[in-house]
Amino acid sequence: MTVSIIGIGLLGGSFALALREKYPKMRFIGVDTSLVNSQLALAKGIVDDVLPLTEAVAQSNLVVLATPVNVIMNLLPTVLDHLSPSGTVVDLGSTKGLICEVADQHPKRAQFVAAHPMAGTENSGPGAAFRELLPGKNLIICDREKSQPDCLLLTESLFRDVGMKLFYMTPQEHDLHLAYVSHLSHISAFALGLTVLEKEKDEQAIFDMASTGFSSTVRLAKSSPQMWAPIFDQNRTNVSSALADYIEFLRQFKQVIDDQDVTTSLDFMQRANVIRRVLDGIEKR
Repeated sequence: MTVSIIGIGLLGGSFALALREKYPKMRFIGVDTSLVNSQLALAKGIVDDVLPLTEAVAQSNLVVLATPVNVIMNLLPTVLDHLSPSGTVVDLGSTKGLICEVADQHPKRAQFVAAHPMAGTENSGPGAAFRELLPGKNLIICDREKSQPDCLLLTESLFRDVGMKLFYMTPQEHDLHLAYVSHLSHISAFALGLTVLEKEKDEQAIFDMASTGFSSTVRLAKSSPQMWAPIFDQNRTNVSSALADYIEFLRQFKQVIDDQDVTTSLDFMQRANVIRRVLDGIEKR
């Protein structure tokens, strides 16, 4: 079996490494616009060859689109055009609505599976890929009824083989939920990073005073802008709504602090502490 990874970064590279451990004889082809990424992916053993897009797609049983979401939208029609009649295309994008709309317009729509592995770090590129990234994490598949059974089965089987748990929803449900549980947290980290850098000009003071709490909260601000700017744009309606809700809670929190209303401040935090029960429940699944 031959798998092409288009965009040899954290997700695509980690998927390839996890599959390679499970299936040592599987062949992996890389496609990337960066010569440095291509050479690193070869050196790290993520891929066996690096080829031009159309040549790689024509040889592949499975094509994995692991680029930023705006690039996925642009490449998907071309990939489907050159895909063999028995091939499968799966994307790993963090938005699904617009990508699925593009797929719906193609005559080979049934050979496409819309997927999103709920896994990642703040790092990017093939150097950040590691085979332990995906096991134990969730994979969301959207519009599964639009994928032909053998393409869906192949995708489900391979992601289960690397240890992922599968969930299904519509693209609209996916984008709404992700706006709150993923996209908003990244915006918060970027905004916090900007606030600290704007107000604290002494970088040494930041280094000296930063605790583990600050580091863990702002960690996501190290994420790739090239990846996240298109995500915010493609999911802008849901992200804007989530931001409005978040800003309102921030406004209320500021008000109770200005009013020295310790009782309400305590109530806010106690209500937020319920998230611990939710997260503990998720970890025990």
